Amino acid sequence: MNTKYIFVTGGVASSLGKGIIAASLAKLLQARGLRVTIQKFDPYINIDPGTLNPYEHGECYVTEDGAETDLDLGHYERFLGVHTSKANNVTTGKIYNTVITKEREGAYLGKTVQIVPHITDEIKRRMLLLGGTGEYDIIITEIGGTVGDMESQPFVEAVRQLQWELPEEDLMSIHLTLVPYLSAAGELKTKPTQHSVQMLQQSGVMPDVIVCRTEHPLSPEIRKKVAQFCNVKPGHVIESMDAWSIYQVPLNMHAEHLDELVVRHLDIENFNAPDLSGWEDFLERLRNPKHEVKIALVGKYVELQDAYKSISEAFLHAGAANLCKVKVVRVQSDYLDEGNVEEKIGGMDGILVAPGFGSRGLEGKVTAIRYAREHGIPFFGICLGMQMCVVEFARDVLGYKDAASTEVDPTSTHPVIDMMEDQKKTTVKGGTMRLGAYECELKPGTLAHSIYGKDIIAERHRHRYEFNGDYLEEFEKAGMVASGRNPQTGLVEIVELPSHPFFIGTQFHPEYKSTPEKPQPIFTAFIAAAMEYSGKRKTGARSVPR
Repeated sequence: MNTKYIFVTGGVASSLGKGIIAASLAKLLQARGLRVTIQKFDPYINIDPGTLNPYEHGECYVTEDGAETDLDLGHYERFLGVHTSKANNVTTGKIYNTVITKEREGAYLGKTVQIVPHITDEIKRRMLLLGGTGEYDIIITEIGGTVGDMESQPFVEAVRQLQWELPEEDLMSIHLTLVPYLSAAGELKTKPTQHSVQMLQQSGVMPDVIVCRTEHPLSPEIRKKVAQFCNVKPGHVIESMDAWSIYQVPLNMHAEHLDELVVRHLDIENFNAPDLSGWEDFLERLRNPKHEVKIALVGKYVELQDAYKSISEAFLHAGAANLCKVKVVRVQSDYLDEGNVEEKIGGMDGILVAPGFGSRGLEGKVTAIRYAREHGIPFFGICLGMQMCVVEFARDVLGYKDAASTEVDPTSTHPVIDMMEDQKKTTVKGGTMRLGAYECELKPGTLAHSIYGKDIIAERHRHRYEFNGDYLEEFEKAGMVASGRNPQTGLVEIVELPSHPFFIGTQFHPEYKSTPEKPQPIFTAFIAAAMEYSGKRKTGARSVPR
């Protein structure tokens, strides 16, 4: 069977959920036994989102091979349970950088380099790249932005060209639109969808399926009207109602027969009913919890929902595994201090200090960590959160009052967190951090070892600074244990306090590898510890550090 290509575009408005529709369809096709991957083409000129502020673009997701990518790749991995790579996220910046570099090398033999054909040829090459590996039956490509945007036009043009270059049964176009409900008129309006599809058709791309995002069910008359004016078959108008969870969307799309439409259109002879039993079990556990805990998520980007997207999703997965509803309370670290810490996080069952960069909000994070350590509240620190628990311990247990990370205080006499040696000569900011999966050797008898149940793990990283090994002996004598280290470099990856009911910090980002059907072990253990703490708090039997 030839590799099949599905392109997902969007119209009317942004943030309709192209990534969730793409991931849901991929999940359904995978459940039928097909080998599927998803790629994202983003129209911005940045090479990648690695240098973007989370307020600009939400979370920067990191792949196993070290690519800094769009957060939608996190959705792809969580839905499919398979790794993406550098090839799965392409930006306009990458496209132009490649073409201009080739021009400087003389690759175009004196020709005038133009958007068509040179830019569109490079886009098409990358669209087909994963299909050429032989690893996949279906490649789903999400085109970022909205049809009609100036920056998206080269990508749409590339899809147009592929529509007549590839066999008809090897390519499919799905367009996601909005069908708004006007409460004053008491009806759904299809005109925005009609205009969006017409704009796509004017670009030469003919959608095979139209997915309509809506707050109210589409009547047969509405479906017929959309089909008639958008030139698709009536059965190819798909309703996408707002769902109680993004993880419900695959089941909704299956009920709309989207996966069946796709396999028929692409002439795929695999008509096995999708096996979604594991997915349905996760949803059942998610929807019917028996417990509830409140977790403080302490960070400086808490106002933006997508800034800590993978952490939020990992809480859902871990909560379902524990039959527990996790109520995440976002706490702005910039406004947290000794005067209000009791009010802000005193009633929490667990405290997670989030990753980040820069000095803003750091002292609030240190305050939250001190409160968790002294009051025996389950604590979990990720990346910068782990570094700040090292700083807090150095200041308040070892007595080094000016202990700091050299990221924010290069003059500290106790730089317990310092820049990695291989980073000190780096001047280029983009794509130069320690990125991707690295091994970590776990110390037997520690909390980390009991959580993972193995000696060697591999987790993903995104950092320039590390625990300063010159201080390790002092820390361990005072009670903070390095329970996980890189076997090649000795880099401290995990610290914990055995005297505390649950206190762990990781230099890596465990949230990146959590999925509904394989929750991340530390998150699962953290929620279990929060449940235990909650039970003891209600009975007045809280444990405190020894």
